[in-house]
Amino acid sequence: MAKSDNKITLLSILKDSQYNLSIFAPEEITVLEKKIIEKKGKPYVECIIREKEIQLKPEEVVRQLYTAKLINYYGYPKKRIRFEHPVQFGRQTKSSDIVVFDKERPTIEYIIVEVKKPKLKDGKEQLKSYCNATGAPIAVWTNGGQISHYNRKDPNFFEDITDIPNASQTLADILKERYTIKDLIIKDKIPSEGKSLKTIIQDTEDEVLANAGVDVFEEVFKLIFTKLYDEHKSQKDRVIINYFLKDKKYPMIAEPKAKYGKEKENSFDEIKEVIQEVDDSSFRVLEFRNTGQSEGELKQKIQKLFDEAKRKWTGVFPDESKIDLSPSHLSICISSLQDVKLFNSNLQVIDEAFEYLVSKSSKGEKGQYFTPRHVIDMCVKMLNPKKGEYMIDTAAGSCGFTVHTIFYLTGHLFENKEIPAEEKEDVLKVFGIDFDEKVVRVARTLNLIAGDGETNVLHLNTLDYDRWNETTKNPNWIETYGGGYKRLKELKKTAKEI
Repeated sequence: MAKSDNKITLLSILKDSQYNLSIFAPEEITVLEKKIIEKKGKPYVECIIREKEIQLKPEEVVRQLYTAKLINYYGYPKKRIRFEHPVQFGRQTKSSDIVVFDKERPTIEYIIVEVKKPKLKDGKEQLKSYCNATGAPIAVWTNGGQISHYNRKDPNFFEDITDIPNASQTLADILKERYTIKDLIIKDKIPSEGKSLKTIIQDTEDEVLANAGVDVFEEVFKLIFTKLYDEHKSQKDRVIINYFLKDKKYPMIAEPKAKYGKEKENSFDEIKEVIQEVDDSSFRVLEFRNTGQSEGELKQKIQKLFDEAKRKWTGVFPDESKIDLSPSHLSICISSLQDVKLFNSNLQVIDEAFEYLVSKSSKGEKGQYFTPRHVIDMCVKMLNPKKGEYMIDTAAGSCGFTVHTIFYLTGHLFENKEIPAEEKEDVLKVFGIDFDEKVVRVARTLNLIAGDGETNVLHLNTLDYDRWNETTKNPNWIETYGGGYKRLKELKKTAKEI
């Protein structure tokens, strides 16, 4: 972030607050900093909308910056924007932070923005009340470090949307846009909105899943499994993007910006800008999306995709399994997850989400504790596994050690591409065993993808190996785990020993 000539910077104003500037570009920050006027040691600025001097407190910094974005990026004229707009609640009146009025009806609220509540949960509750009181169809919450966009479907359900419409678009235009893997990379929620997959799942759980009458682990796992498959189907398009980035000398690693606008090398914003040049007119359109169709049609589409994923990656879900969420609950969940890129160079994105889900039903109760990923990385580096060597984790959990060993051997992170035959041989020398069926299914998902369709993750009790024969005679078990178990048996020193 470039500094202005003022002694007071936005960074100093936000110090010790719950606000930051990471969703804003350095040049946006610089423009506002240059307008700062110091009075008795306090920062003031001429308000972009009210056109009078106001004191720059942390929430006001975010309001001024986001309003500048509404005007300069989204193209909304100042006359359609108002601050501290009164919202009537019976006899009580409250003030909304930013309101954008409808183009055709200049007194009707169209977009409501909340910046005063720096925590998403509080901000969303405030937005709900304002939207329900005014009928505004679009809501935005931001604290400068994270941002969320919502479409108010009815008083109970607010669906995530990728972005707000610009001044010349409608909400329908946003929902029906052609959306490819290129768009997913550019609009990925995790770096662009400053969120994690775990927090997105927790928010969805609080809003929808807690009252949906379903097994949260099962239903979210089904959706993540299905979304991974949807991204996998666009594998060839991803290869084209990677070749393009390589030609531009950009590695395919999109790091989120650090707090307060400081950028890392090969930052998300830089890669976004470079990828804009890619022609994706022939790319496959992603299916795991809510594109404005009826909730029943959306459920049919997602169930079909889930069925395809089960056939591609067998042994994770039974053939007859269905998505049990109601169409309305599913619609909200799809909207929350659709802009998250799961195939990511940072495996932690999906790791921590899976571990959170498993922990809700297993962790601690059965003496299960998951090793932090940075510790796994350290251990794998210390062991320094070589190609051709065998590795086994006999209490594998969600298979952090096995997956990270595979990545260490092949040099590939959690990417969406086929692996060469010689590398596959090395991958199939890595084994994982665990007695908890839920974590085994999570582990098999990660390993099936890392192993390009094959895996040696087995559902067995290592401490009760004398009775393995009872388990391995089950035809259903053999159908799922037979390939990996056969490879494990081939390693026995004698016919009678494990």
